[in-house]
Amino acid sequence: MIETASIFNIKNREEFEDLAIKIFKFQFENNKVYRSFCDLLYKHPSEVKTIKDIPFLPIQFFKTRDVLSSTEAIKTTFTSSGTSGAETSKHHVTDLKIYQNSFSKGFEQFYGNIEDYVILGLLPSYLEREGSSLIYMVDSMIKTSNHSESGFYLDNFSQLKDTLTKLDSEGKKVLLIGVSFALLDFIETYQFNLKNTIIMETGGMKGRRKELIRTELHNALKKGFGVEHIHSEYGMTELLSQAYSKGNGIFNCPPWMTILTRDTEDALTIQSPGKTGGLNIIDLANVNSCSFIATQDLGSVNSDGSFEVIGRFDNSDIRGCNLMVL
Repeated sequence: MIETASIFNIKNREEFEDLAIKIFKFQFENNKVYRSFCDLLYKHPSEVKTIKDIPFLPIQFFKTRDVLSSTEAIKTTFTSSGTSGAETSKHHVTDLKIYQNSFSKGFEQFYGNIEDYVILGLLPSYLEREGSSLIYMVDSMIKTSNHSESGFYLDNFSQLKDTLTKLDSEGKKVLLIGVSFALLDFIETYQFNLKNTIIMETGGMKGRRKELIRTELHNALKKGFGVEHIHSEYGMTELLSQAYSKGNGIFNCPPWMTILTRDTEDALTIQSPGKTGGLNIIDLANVNSCSFIATQDLGSVNSDGSFEVIGRFDNSDIRGCNLMVL
């Protein structure tokens, strides 16, 4: 068994790599889907000496299999939004305390105590369905906040405008976290010149608007809210951890999360920093599902471990995934 407290007490890279290899061995033995995938690659724990030797499970498995490393009862299942008719990902969670520890400690590392902020959530597409891990996180942050003004907003833009303007003018620390299309809709109705508010986008037009490149999106939001920087949150249904960007689209991970890139032509080859490739994520908080995930995002990793998301693979561009058929 893995002592979950050790996940959030990692102090350096060596401790991260040691624990990652321990969790790999644990999941190899206890996760049937991951074990089958490793067996197809003829990859045994005896051959895994560094994190670059660890096989990364294609994220699509969360759509077709129950990816579990625990025999404990499932407490909740987070699901992806998906486009109409598309199969959605399902992330079964057996220990919600791990998720709560991950998102609260991760946020505190980059922004300080959640209690100090008024948390305003503008996440209509997520609120309108069940099973969103993002809604679970923001709802918990709202409840943890020491401010009565914290809460979710659906399409009541007038009330949000009044609340936001009042709080910012009072000098309170405010975090407005929103899905991209809703933030754009909001500033098309109202314009701001905010001094004490963090604007954080979670990405995604969810089919409501034309997709924009990050620079276009952030320039529009900076102008509309009157702020110097747009912050971003990088997370997904299949993870229990988030990375954050305080501007310019450069993300940083908490100590229990690391990003690597894989060669776009050879999914099993891990690249050195600086090269663009498919993003592979190690999320040690995913100890009870799978901590080693090959995403469909494209990006690059810097030598200091920070990373940038450039785009997504087109389905026709995904190579090396004939291993998907188990």
